[in-house]
Amino acid sequence: MKILICSDGTPPADSATRLGGLLAGASRAETTLLGITEKRANERSLRDALEAEAQSLRAQGVSPQIVVRAGEPIRQILKETSTANYDLVVIGSRQRGTTGRYWRSRRTYEVVKSIPPPVLVAIGECTRLKKFLVCTGGKEFIEDAVQLTGRLAAAAGASVTLLHVMAEPPAIYADLVRLEEDVNQLLKSNSELGINLRGQKEQLERLGVPTEVHVRHGLVLYQVLAETRTGDYDLTVTGSSQARGVIRHYIMGDLTRSILNHANWPVLIVRAGQPTGTEVFWGFLKRLFSLQ
Repeated sequence: MKILICSDGTPPADSATRLGGLLAGASRAETTLLGITEKRANERSLRDALEAEAQSLRAQGVSPQIVVRAGEPIRQILKETSTANYDLVVIGSRQRGTTGRYWRSRRTYEVVKSIPPPVLVAIGECTRLKKFLVCTGGKEFIEDAVQLTGRLAAAAGASVTLLHVMAEPPAIYADLVRLEEDVNQLLKSNSELGINLRGQKEQLERLGVPTEVHVRHGLVLYQVLAETRTGDYDLTVTGSSQARGVIRHYIMGDLTRSILNHANWPVLIVRAGQPTGTEVFWGFLKRLFSLQ
């Protein structure tokens, strides 16, 4: 595994270094500590700050390569991730407010949308990685997130909970709710949701990762936040999708953005895989009939 930890020498970057060190130490990953300053005059002080961060990583058994760049931060991160194949990029994040669409630094969201590798946003004071929550959606496009989560969880000795949230149906369908919340019965079923969740659970367990499946009903964001808080998770995993067209960039959905806004724990955002021809065809049919 190859990990890139991004730093500007400030306290939020210390959180990224600490979290990246936990993962790099557990997975024995090749690690690069990338320092970015917008002014060349600050390169010397940044390099000194990076050396201090590197020392803390070495104490965790990680021997990072230090790279210092000057320029616009997002452009420099994109340049680094375009010239080397990283499995994971770790960044810090400042909270700017509690209203509007973006509660954190705009650069946090821009990094997520701009670079190809998965992005781990270091939020809060994470000192352990033992319980991971994956927001699955119950669909096949989350497979890349499940695979990466499995690799990280196996290395860290963590357990994983696969969470699927359904819309709250009318009261007359209370029996249906109870049926869906009977996870054992759901996993044995031949429904699309049951098949996908069962496959994801089995995939994680083949890696030796203890895995549970939880099903909730209600508004997705509220249920994800409630599950995270009551379950005492150390990391939430969610996704983003690649936009169509000739310009390669990624779409951060409302759910992912809202989780980033509200979280006071680390959030891992993994790219959705490219849809297959069959998925595109069925997606087209669903959209077609929804217009009838």
